[in-house]
Amino acid sequence: MSLRIGANPIGWSNDDLLEIGGDIPLETCLAEAREAGFVGMELGNKFPRTPDALKAVLAPFDMACIGGWHSVELLERSAEEEFARAKPHRDLLKAMGTDVFIVAETSNAIHGRRDIPLSKRPIMEAGAWAAYGTRMTDFAERLEAEGFRLCYHHHMGTIVQSEADIDAFMAATTLPVNLLLDTGHATWGGADPAALAKRYRSRISHVHCKDVRPTVRTRVEAEDWSFLDAILGKGDDLGIYTVPGDGCVDYVAVFEALSGYSGWVVVEAEQDPNKANPLAYAKKGVAHLKAALHEAGLA
Repeated sequence: MSLRIGANPIGWSNDDLLEIGGDIPLETCLAEAREAGFVGMELGNKFPRTPDALKAVLAPFDMACIGGWHSVELLERSAEEEFARAKPHRDLLKAMGTDVFIVAETSNAIHGRRDIPLSKRPIMEAGAWAAYGTRMTDFAERLEAEGFRLCYHHHMGTIVQSEADIDAFMAATTLPVNLLLDTGHATWGGADPAALAKRYRSRISHVHCKDVRPTVRTRVEAEDWSFLDAILGKGDDLGIYTVPGDGCVDYVAVFEALSGYSGWVVVEAEQDPNKANPLAYAKKGVAHLKAALHEAGLA
């Protein structure tokens, strides 16, 4: 697999608050994504979930499907139960020809709750990681048997948020559990994404690239905002996340630590499109990533 740049549609719409970008047609999202230089798209709420319909909307833009978020509740269910519940998503991805299966634990997550500050996010007890890791590894093995790579998405407002959480999760699991490295969530969560890339290089199989505005992060943490308030911004202010090259993440260092990586590099922003023009920011993010990949020797 070669290295390819894809997009997450959160720059044009939001899956946690459907009204954000809800007026932008899917065709506009795809046309602008293609104009910005993307060749693949992760799924969001605007996409049809049947193979024929999904292929029909992606084909005019020569855009590949590169997976999409799938919530799991392995704190509450067995791997067998979760695997059965994932059948519609498995069937869709298989029909679309992608092996990227992105998951995150959401049984007690708060990232979708605008009324709950991030300080109230769930914390896993140290003694609970082993059993959870066993279930996650079991789930990943079931997916691998069908040709999928489980890519775990560490995420603000969930049990895998901080660097310590990521380390505990990785220690409690084994291959075929892979890590989805998200530079924005890592940075905001207090980790150095380049250090994570170096530490877990052999188990990183998908990369999300969004940047962090440090001044906004300082305010968010001082005032204890919710995740949604932080990414959307209050009033006319921009949110905490932006595209690569518009914040504080050192992408050359990240890609140098990912030497030999082959797979998708996905640009995200998670911004309110009424405050931050999606096409303009997408072009900026792609240009910065291409330059960083070249300097790091990956492209």
